[in-house]
Amino acid sequence: MDTIIIIPAFNEETTIKEVILGIKQILKDVEIVVINDRSTDGTAKEALKAGATVLDLPLKLGYWGALQTGFLYGYRKGFEYFVTMDADGQHPPEAVSKLLPPLKEKKAEVVIGACLERGGIAKKLAWKIFRILTGVKVKDLTSGFRAYSQRAVSLLIKEDLVILDNADLASLMLLNHYGLKMLEVPVRICNRRGGTSKLFSSPFKIAHYLALSLILSVSKRRII
Repeated sequence: MDTIIIIPAFNEETTIKEVILGIKQILKDVEIVVINDRSTDGTAKEALKAGATVLDLPLKLGYWGALQTGFLYGYRKGFEYFVTMDADGQHPPEAVSKLLPPLKEKKAEVVIGACLERGGIAKKLAWKIFRILTGVKVKDLTSGFRAYSQRAVSLLIKEDLVILDNADLASLMLLNHYGLKMLEVPVRICNRRGGTSKLFSSPFKIAHYLALSLILSVSKRRII
C-alpha cells in the first residue's frame, strides 16, 4: 500500500459515508483517512462506519490545519502518494486514477484535478490576478482535488507553515518556489451534495479572495 487518501471534514455527516464507500469501490489498496475538524454532527461516526481511519482534532484547526494533520500522519507512515479530496462529494473517486499516473511515472510532483468551466467572471479574474502576481502557472487554483509526491508533502508539513490560512493558494506558491513540477488534468466536478461553498459564497468572499491574492504575493517571502 503506497497511497493515502486524505479527507478533511467538518459537519459532513450527510455525504462522508457515500464518499468513502465510493473510493473503496474504485481503489482497493489505499488507506482512507478522514480528519475530523471538531464536527458537531455525526461525521466521525459515519466515516468509521464506512471503514475509514478517523483522526479527531483536539481543537478546530480549519482546512489547512486538517490537511497538514493528514499529511503528517501519512508521511510518518511512509506513504509515497497523497491524494486530497473534499468530503462533500464533489470529487468523483474514479478520477483519482487520472491523478496518480503522472506521479508514479515521475512526470510531476503535484497533480491537480482541474475543472476550468466552474466559476463566474469575478472568480476567474481573481485567478488571473493571482497567476500574474505570483508566477504560479496553474489555472484551477482552488481545486482541493490534488495528488502529491512524498517530496511535495515533506515541504508542506513544515512547522512554520502552520500559520497559513488559505491552503489552496499558499501551498501552490510554496511548491512553485521550490521548483516542483505541477500538472493539471481535467476532471468532472460534481455538484455539492451537502453544505455550502465557503470561499465563493458571496461577492464579499470574492473580494476577500482578491485581496488575499495581493497580500500573499507581496508577502510570499515570509511564507517560503
